[in-house]
Amino acid sequence: MQLIINNSTSNTMDENLKRYIELIPKAELHVHIEGTFEPELIFEISQRNNVPLKYNSVDDLRKAYSFNNLQEFLDIYYEAAKVLLHEQDFYDLTMAYLQKAHADNVVYTEIFFDPQTHTERGVSFETVINGITRAMTDAKAQLGISSKLIMCFLRHLSEQSAMETLVEALPHKDKIIAIGLDSSEKGNPPGKFFNVFNRVREEGFFVVCHAGEEGPAEYVWEAIDLLEAERIDHGVASIHDEVLMEELRNREIPLTVCPLSNLKLKVVNDLKQVPVKTFLEKGILVTLNSDDPSYFGGYVNDNYLQTAEALNLSRNDIYTLAKNSFLASFITENERDFFLEKLRKFENSFI
Repeated sequence: MQLIINNSTSNTMDENLKRYIELIPKAELHVHIEGTFEPELIFEISQRNNVPLKYNSVDDLRKAYSFNNLQEFLDIYYEAAKVLLHEQDFYDLTMAYLQKAHADNVVYTEIFFDPQTHTERGVSFETVINGITRAMTDAKAQLGISSKLIMCFLRHLSEQSAMETLVEALPHKDKIIAIGLDSSEKGNPPGKFFNVFNRVREEGFFVVCHAGEEGPAEYVWEAIDLLEAERIDHGVASIHDEVLMEELRNREIPLTVCPLSNLKLKVVNDLKQVPVKTFLEKGILVTLNSDDPSYFGGYVNDNYLQTAEALNLSRNDIYTLAKNSFLASFITENERDFFLEKLRKFENSFI
């Protein structure tokens, strides 16, 4: 699905705005931990675990990062993930991301993980979640970055497989804040997972859903009406449905947009076509995120910087996007007040 939006752009970004973007405290709400896997670490862990790759070098792997669509990307994504076998592997992967997020002044992040990617290969659920959460705990102590975990079902697999994964997750409920749906969108509408998400809600998890990335606006409707999703991941196809945009605004359902991902996967041909500015103007709770940053050419600040330049975003737009990231988070009111106060102090002191 191609999105055609016309927006004006500036030639060069003001240096002050660039610094403002780099320093402003922000949350990241759409990042797949497996998608933060940098080629150097992939090779390091593949050698440590004696798992051969079909690429001969880091450079060969980087050259393969040229995708025409979501499926071509996923093929490489799953190839890299197969080297992750032990708790320490998941720890190293997660800590590497949290260090990069901290460097981008991300103060809070909600991290996606795909247990089926690993349990299908014989890696235990406990191995995966223990490695990730141990890194989250250490990063909080060492770097001061807060984080929570969102489990995602792979939508190209069956609803039965998702249900089995949910049952596996229940002993770890205290470590998981929300449950979502990701992977190949085409041909896998949200409604395919209606029953399992009924159970998800019964168990008390928040619900998120990838929808309206390569799929149509109709998938966003399904996600909010059938799955009762409280946040939509991507959702850029909503731009084609005025009634849907009004619904998202009125129900305060946030969108976690990932501009560089949209560009790399050819959802758009140019960042000027990412409808962030339109969503802001319509009062939708839109946020900026990196999705799978090692594959898509940038972490969260890169997404802010390149989008701001392409769409000629103002300082006020950037402040709103950062504020939205906290408003859209699954955090307590006390946590939200703390982060919003941090944001206000930054705004008042920035020169």
